[in-house]
Amino acid sequence: MPTRRLMPDVIKNQELSCLPPDATVRDAALLMAERRIAAVLVTQGRTLKGIVTERDMTVRVLAAGLDPATTPLSVVMTADPDTLEPSAAALAALELMERHHYRHLPVAVDGEVVGMVSVRDLFAVVRSHLEDEIRNREAFMFGSGYSAEATVG
Repeated sequence: MPTRRLMPDVIKNQELSCLPPDATVRDAALLMAERRIAAVLVTQGRTLKGIVTERDMTVRVLAAGLDPATTPLSVVMTADPDTLEPSAAALAALELMERHHYRHLPVAVDGEVVGMVSVRDLFAVVRSHLEDEIRNREAFMFGSGYSAEATVG
């Protein structure tokens, strides 16, 4: 797979979804529902403090019997999460996420969050690469202008 960088190859024009540590779990749930996302970055200004995911809400809030309306994110977030820099290879992100079993990875520079990559974002990169590989192999095997989709006339 050609080296694709997290920024700008995977993440482009991303609107960050951030809340401060004292925001409630309910605030995070509402933001996730509104933006149709599965994770929120917990920041103080632009400084990354943690991340809260749907899985965190299920395990650390609902299963623990905490009240989402009064529980601050600082209590249930994953503090100081792993990050990668924007210049990191997409493959490095995928390997890190697979090794630690998480689906979202903040992208940061010197502790300042600049993006977040999801396994879905990385899947799109892998899929695109595989499609390109198939097209290139078909062109090599059958010559230019031929493909598996060609019909016999």
